[in-house]
Amino acid sequence: MIIRIMGEGQVKLSDSHLPELNKLDDELLAEMENGDGPGFRATLHALLEKVRDMGEPLPDDSLEPSELILPSPDATLEEVRELLSDDGLIPG
Repeated sequence: MIIRIMGEGQVKLSDSHLPELNKLDDELLAEMENGDGPGFRATLHALLEKVRDMGEPLPDDSLEPSELILPSPDATLEEVRELLSDDGLIPG
């Protein structure tokens, strides 16, 4: 799976990591619904860090289609809400 982190680039990540990422995505969604700004920020950073750690960065000149787009680390609650689907940021 190819994941784009807005403002950073793309990362290739095995689908086997999705359950771990979904746990963080569920936490992020709950924090957004509860208006927990500090919790939201910490979980967003943890989610992006997991993607970076578990994935393999693609070269900057690579133009692979992204299957998933994640917000930048400095995205606001409102910006992330615009990216959400019924499943959160990460489907499944």
